[in-house]
Amino acid sequence: MVIANGENASGGVGLTPETAEELLQAGIDVITSGNHIWHHKEIIPSLDGDLPILRPLNYPREVPGRGYLTQGQIAVVNLQGRVFMEAIDCPFRAIDRLLSELVDKPAIVIVDFHGEATSEKNAMGWYLNGRASAVLGTHTHIGTVDARILSQGTAFVTDVGMVGPKDSVIGDDAESVINRFLTHMPHRLSVGKGPVIFNSVLVEVEESGKATGITRIDLELEAT
Repeated sequence: MVIANGENASGGVGLTPETAEELLQAGIDVITSGNHIWHHKEIIPSLDGDLPILRPLNYPREVPGRGYLTQGQIAVVNLQGRVFMEAIDCPFRAIDRLLSELVDKPAIVIVDFHGEATSEKNAMGWYLNGRASAVLGTHTHIGTVDARILSQGTAFVTDVGMVGPKDSVIGDDAESVINRFLTHMPHRLSVGKGPVIFNSVLVEVEESGKATGITRIDLELEAT
């Protein structure tokens, strides 16, 4: 299964139906997201449709979309942190409810935890140790070097990283970002250009749901 966080795939922020279709046609099975999923309003009807797109589970239940889906023997869950981010529902209690209420819960549970604070993402990894096959952090765009198997068989990494321009500030044009820091004047940021980095992890999981391996796969590609 190929899972990609696509919340910044459309011009550097948000997701559109057209971009989602492009990602799915490229071979992605499930698209997860985060706090930018609402940026392009045209994606909202698709969140309740048949496309395998997730928004964070711990948004209020009344909002469009779903926070998890199952494909065969795999459940994919999308959570969002609260430290330095919007004060939405508790992700820890949200995943507890889901795991207790899920009928015919698959043995393999993969969690995308979209959060800002490394401490909160580490805490979620240990909280789900032995209950999820993998807890994979997203959001900061900076891949971390701590990929490992926790003591009860959960694969964990604080942040997978990003797919985007290498010579940038977390994907945005470096000069524009520096100017914003220097002046504190709001202005639109543009996506950086040039060689592209591809950050990812490969997780190996037994049929029992226990992870047996997690390996970073980081590539550098020339822009096309």
